[in-house]
Amino acid sequence: MFIEQPPWIYRVLFPWAIWRIPSKEKSVYLTFDDGPIPEITPWVLDVLDQYQVKATFFCVGDNVRKYPEVYQMVLDRGHAVGNHTHNHLQGIRFWTKNYIRNVRIAAEYITSDLFRPPHGHMRFPQQLWLKSKYRIIMWDVVTRDYSPHMTPKGVFNVVRQYTRNGSIIVFHDSLKAEKNMKEALPLSIEWLLSEGYQFKLFEK
Repeated sequence: MFIEQPPWIYRVLFPWAIWRIPSKEKSVYLTFDDGPIPEITPWVLDVLDQYQVKATFFCVGDNVRKYPEVYQMVLDRGHAVGNHTHNHLQGIRFWTKNYIRNVRIAAEYITSDLFRPPHGHMRFPQQLWLKSKYRIIMWDVVTRDYSPHMTPKGVFNVVRQYTRNGSIIVFHDSLKAEKNMKEALPLSIEWLLSEGYQFKLFEK
């Protein structure tokens, strides 16, 4: 559960981050990390279109640089985007000035006030700087679709077990997640819709 739904004490470490959008209505925020890439992202977009669902894509700047046409597809289909650093950097492994420089490079390709730190890792000074420029979006449910130890059924069960009103759910439009996500994503969307959840974007 520590991975799938971070406990209260972990959330306290990042007081300016948004982990969930508390709501009395049945709503969720579907998000995707690590794209866009031509092998996976267009498929994800087609699935979202099929179910008439909107999502937020936290994009790696260098992927946007390499595949601008895929990034444009995300925007053209009405989805939101966020900054996920330029090179998918884990904040705790880099000096703050270098991390910030990388975020700024990504911002040259990604116009958004949303940011998600790769792996959820940030140094405290990085968090201070980020909160002055972005809304830091974490998660309430991480599906672990990227894990070779998970199965599509396991990923789906994470969504079914941990989702609640206002949950921010994380999938990945990446090659590592392809095997699990291609089965689990449609199952998850269908279940969420059958349970009466509405899919929302983060309000500006």
